[in-house]
Amino acid sequence: MSAEKRIRCEKLKNRIMSAADAAAMIPPGINVGMSGFTGAGYPKAIPGALAERIRRHNAEGKPPFRISVWTGASTAPELDGVLAEVDGIERRLPFQTDPICRDRINTGKMDYVDYHLSEVSQYAWSGFLGKMDIAVIEVSGIREDGSLIPSSSVGNNKTWIEQADRIILEVNDQQSAGLEGMHDVYYGTALPPHRQPIMITHPADRIGDAYLACPPEKVIAVVKTSAADRNSPFKEPDEVSKRIASHILNFFHQEIEAGRLPAELLPIQSGVGNIPNAVLNGLDAGPFKNLTAFTEVIQDGMLAMLKSGTLAVASATAFSLSPKALEELNANIDFYRERIILRQQDISNHPELVRRLGIIAMNGLIEADIYGNVNSTHIMGTRMMNGIGGSGDFARNGYLSIFVSPSTAKGGAISAIVPMVSHVDHTEHDVKIIVTEQGLADLRGLSPRQRAHEIIDKCAHPDFKPALMDYFERSQASGRGQHTPHLLEEALSWHLRFEAEGHM
Repeated sequence: MSAEKRIRCEKLKNRIMSAADAAAMIPPGINVGMSGFTGAGYPKAIPGALAERIRRHNAEGKPPFRISVWTGASTAPELDGVLAEVDGIERRLPFQTDPICRDRINTGKMDYVDYHLSEVSQYAWSGFLGKMDIAVIEVSGIREDGSLIPSSSVGNNKTWIEQADRIILEVNDQQSAGLEGMHDVYYGTALPPHRQPIMITHPADRIGDAYLACPPEKVIAVVKTSAADRNSPFKEPDEVSKRIASHILNFFHQEIEAGRLPAELLPIQSGVGNIPNAVLNGLDAGPFKNLTAFTEVIQDGMLAMLKSGTLAVASATAFSLSPKALEELNANIDFYRERIILRQQDISNHPELVRRLGIIAMNGLIEADIYGNVNSTHIMGTRMMNGIGGSGDFARNGYLSIFVSPSTAKGGAISAIVPMVSHVDHTEHDVKIIVTEQGLADLRGLSPRQRAHEIIDKCAHPDFKPALMDYFERSQASGRGQHTPHLLEEALSWHLRFEAEGHM
């Protein structure tokens, strides 16, 4: 169905215009909320048109043209990349993965606010972020009454539409018309002290509306687009990923045998990437049936699990699919619509729901220290990689919080296990399991010194294990304290050595 036929609201048909004309309505210096979560459902045309306008503006020697960009999570080069390239972003939040953005952030040319994804909507409603002037939202259609059929992500779109003074819509006919009915937008949230329980007791529960409410009088422009989401080809799991997945799957079987997990496990949350997909592939190949997912993103592995029946239902806020998986979704959209629920991210990541449902959370790390503190955002303590995303929402509150990583990086020059992390995102109190290809460290019930032995023994690469144990033993002998022994003069020496010599 063409974008023209997807615009069914008569009041808005006279607001259809080009992306350039719509971008001309965005002035410098404002806060702009844009749709998009993990490369899905972001505006495809207006950011590029706006970037071209900024480029021309700057070439004329005028004062810099910059805006603040708020999204659900990461987007794509067509949004973050093009705007960062022309130095058009003053402040970015709450999560990004774009290399040009990353460079601007780490060279001090762009302010970046890294938030837990569950909190962004609350921050906006509370006024902590300032006033939102314009929202630019991709949808798959506009209904007769002006309500919106969401696209391949929901993210913060509900909040942006409610908060913005003016709204620009992109209607994308490359998003399957069959997405209609897959979404569950909940309008029952409120700020304290007026909050009420969110009545989700199972990942399959629907509690909201299938559409986004949008007053037509707020809409100042409608742009027709026909462009696919950023869909990266899925890489087959490498040997390291398979070994990590094997450790996790063995752990699940042990937990079932011990009576600490039911045979159908508990709802799964999985970060995006090669290792999580390897775990999902392993689950799909095992004896499991009727599993559930309460997560942020549905990627290739979960789609395959839904098709095979290993996974009965998946609740998320967005897709992140390879081209092949997207083709599968679109070809069998009626099947998947009965098994997938896309919610706004303050529900998909809601800490109370995560705690109550008993989520098994699996997320990646950059480095962990010998006591179980995890750094998932910063390189060598100062340079932002992507952001904390939703990992904190799930790690702090999940029944099991599992962090995974290869044991080394940069061809063996960097150890993922270090004496002390250079930045802390997840404290030792929130980290229950650490897994590398070397093994799995179960930290539950262990004291700091016991955790150190477990992590070094099970997770460290053999090339670094003796040095880690030497550090730990000398820390204990230092007389500085035996609860969490450290040599403060050496705690970050591995990072300093890497920066000076190129290896730890």
